[in-house]
Amino acid sequence: MSETCNHDCSSCGQDCASRQAPQHEAPNPNSRVKKIIGVVSGKGGVGKSMTSALLACAMRRRGYRCGILDADITGPSIPRLFGIHGRAMADEKGCWPIQSRMGIDVMSINLLVENEEDPVVWRGPVIAGAVKQFWTDVVWKDVDFLFVDMPPGTGDVPLTVFQSLPVDGIVVVASPQELVSMIVAKAVNMAQMMNIPILGIVENMSYLVCPDCGRQISLFGESHVEQIAAKHGLSVLAKMPIDPELAKLADNGGIETYGGDYLSGAADAIEKLL
Repeated sequence: MSETCNHDCSSCGQDCASRQAPQHEAPNPNSRVKKIIGVVSGKGGVGKSMTSALLACAMRRRGYRCGILDADITGPSIPRLFGIHGRAMADEKGCWPIQSRMGIDVMSINLLVENEEDPVVWRGPVIAGAVKQFWTDVVWKDVDFLFVDMPPGTGDVPLTVFQSLPVDGIVVVASPQELVSMIVAKAVNMAQMMNIPILGIVENMSYLVCPDCGRQISLFGESHVEQIAAKHGLSVLAKMPIDPELAKLADNGGIETYGGDYLSGAADAIEKLL
């Protein structure tokens, strides 16, 4: 690749690696995964794990078999959301994810370490290698939708996922702050550079419903997600409120019992991939 490359292959005649289709890693031979959905953001703390978990639950309720690959190695939270605290087992076929109460397959570094509160103090290449092994060594048996909960940013792990896994689409998670424009742009630009389809944007923490009068309160200011989505030619798939009940269920490992249906639009977009 030229040092002056602008990643616009339409105006370039060089036969460099950027023009070639990525050579994805082969999955475990016992895996059967139909579609892979990445859940991404340009920054942390916007609710990617919550969105990944709720999307898996929404698709499971529609009758699909789902899995969640927790790619946030240094900050894993997926097992906690589902109340999973066991250790993943392995045999001659590979490493097996642990199923949630609803039957959602979950694989996370927290299911492999001795103590789930121990920090993972690894350098970037080792972390990326672990994520790759979650695809090549784990048996994802008969999964319709595999959701990949990404760490924030555009570093080693998102790059590894996009290059190693045949991702069918991504959902960008954002929040209402003014900073979101730059955050969304980073995630969108990386996906476009890697030729990954973008299904749309989910805005989390959009508002809080007053328990007394029912009025919607914009705690983080007025939302600009519609304008931002239009700028990038994307759809707004959902606007998730701040819900104390959801936070309580997540803390107690009961996210599967949450009754909110705010992500139905996102679930519709994902369902169309089959």
